[in-house]
Amino acid sequence: MKSARIIYFSPTGTTRKIVETIAGSVGAEKVDVLDLTPAGGRRYRRLTSDVDLTILAFPVYTGRVPFQAVEALQHMQGSGGPAAIVVVYGNRAYEDALLELNDIANRIGFIPIAGAAFVGEHSFSTAVTPIAVGRPDEEDLEEAASFGRMLREKLDVTGPLGNGRFLKIPGNFPYRERAQHVTSPETVMELCTRCKACEALCPEEAITVTEDGVTTDKESCLLCCACVKICPTGARRMNDDELLTIARELSATCDERRSPEFFIK
Repeated sequence: MKSARIIYFSPTGTTRKIVETIAGSVGAEKVDVLDLTPAGGRRYRRLTSDVDLTILAFPVYTGRVPFQAVEALQHMQGSGGPAAIVVVYGNRAYEDALLELNDIANRIGFIPIAGAAFVGEHSFSTAVTPIAVGRPDEEDLEEAASFGRMLREKLDVTGPLGNGRFLKIPGNFPYRERAQHVTSPETVMELCTRCKACEALCPEEAITVTEDGVTTDKESCLLCCACVKICPTGARRMNDDELLTIARELSATCDERRSPEFFIK
């Protein structure tokens, strides 16, 4: 395989780890990267057709593909080539996300030949409410590498157009409704050093750090909690009672390790 392309959205880095591992195992001489995480990275339109495989990888937010990623993808035009679709969820369930990504890939001009669902540490995971801590771990990355090799073998056997069958993906249509929470993590100013790590990392540019304090645009917040995970002093915290209750429930009920799932036509 001469070349591959990865397109991903990964505020906390878990999806990026998975897709980079997959891409590193498909045997491509060159891998192009399109990171849709920063708001400025979502302005691409037409994709070139000079790659042998495109891998689309996105986290799962309440059973769906993040709407920011959906909007970015819908403004793109695929090259008509083969694609692998990948979602990463927080050990609860990926519900309709993989099916939604499959439908989007078809709609913008790709031919999905394989799909996978991996587990990453949940956005709401903390020391108090641990949920899939440290994932993807070494075992997950070994599975991701295996999936990459499977993709290479698939293309070697069937060629870029596959075997003519549709990729069968679990999920329901209409997709489940997106959960609506207009809130955001908050900052304990007594602990804040104004390092601006949260401001730099926020994929929606919703955080502003000044000498006077830290403000967050709650309407724009994704609740990805990347700012919470990166804060070096623990100043950034989720204090919303409803979401804290959800985090406690997930920590109590989603402690059994879930394994990656592969779908290949």
